[in-house]
Amino acid sequence: MQQDEVAARVRQVIDAAGVSAREFARRIVIDPSKLSRSLNNTRRFTAAELARIADIGAVDVGWLLGSTAGAAAGADTDPDAAGRTAAGAAVTASPVRSPSAPRPPVPSPEGGRPLQIVRETVRLIAERGFHAVRVADIAAACRTSTAAIHYHFPGRDELLEAAVRWCMDEDTRRRADATAGTRHAGDELRLLIELQTPRTEQQRRQWCVWLDLWAEAARSTTVGRLHGEYYRQWQGTVADVIRRGVEQGVFRPVDANGAALTLTALIDGLASQVLATEPGGRDDGVPGTGAQAMHDALTAHVDACLTAPTAD
Repeated sequence: MQQDEVAARVRQVIDAAGVSAREFARRIVIDPSKLSRSLNNTRRFTAAELARIADIGAVDVGWLLGSTAGAAAGADTDPDAAGRTAAGAAVTASPVRSPSAPRPPVPSPEGGRPLQIVRETVRLIAERGFHAVRVADIAAACRTSTAAIHYHFPGRDELLEAAVRWCMDEDTRRRADATAGTRHAGDELRLLIELQTPRTEQQRRQWCVWLDLWAEAARSTTVGRLHGEYYRQWQGTVADVIRRGVEQGVFRPVDANGAALTLTALIDGLASQVLATEPGGRDDGVPGTGAQAMHDALTAHVDACLTAPTAD
């Protein structure tokens, strides 16, 4: 089947899902620019990407590849069965269920199997560290087979890249949700600081993942590229808030980019100290060891270096 026909069928799946291409890229855990290039026929979909598209769209992989026997959009499929038969090989038309031998429906994980795999990978990385997590551990957490994991993510590098991208997207989404409707730049910056302070178990788990990914970024070109992409985005967000605060008269007339670099670096350094302590931090007077100490240090920095003096 020609690439443009594959792209046309993927577009049908996206249209049936009723979401934007960017949101669909998030659901299949790939770079939106890769999806765009594939839809515009300047890049071929990989076998694993087609497997994830089929899972999210509830279609048969064979249909995406042009099989007339494959299931059309909205049909019932069994991605785990496809994983058991096709893992490690190029994607071919998936077997279609025989009407004479129906199978009981398999409950679909929330968001589909690919997102479940990535979520469980992130959870296990937070608990054990990336290099201590085996594919068998991920399969057990997802209650599926290792072949099904490899069907969606053929190698550990691809799985790690998906985990990094998912963390980036989730972090961006949480920031957007928390600051929606906030117009006062000072309030918005303090909300961002609060979001980055590891007080809760979920926040600590998120930071544990980031610390592990930083180490990988120093060794992996792919993860390093994603790390750089995330930090450009994150520092850009902080710089935009500071720039807006200067315009509002809330902050001093500072270089927004330089101030954002300093503040985000301070957040990273303090968070790594908090993560080195027991959950909740210690209340023993040692500076920088507890979440509240981190929060106090960050707000003190903002007050001293950014907040505009009030008129007497």
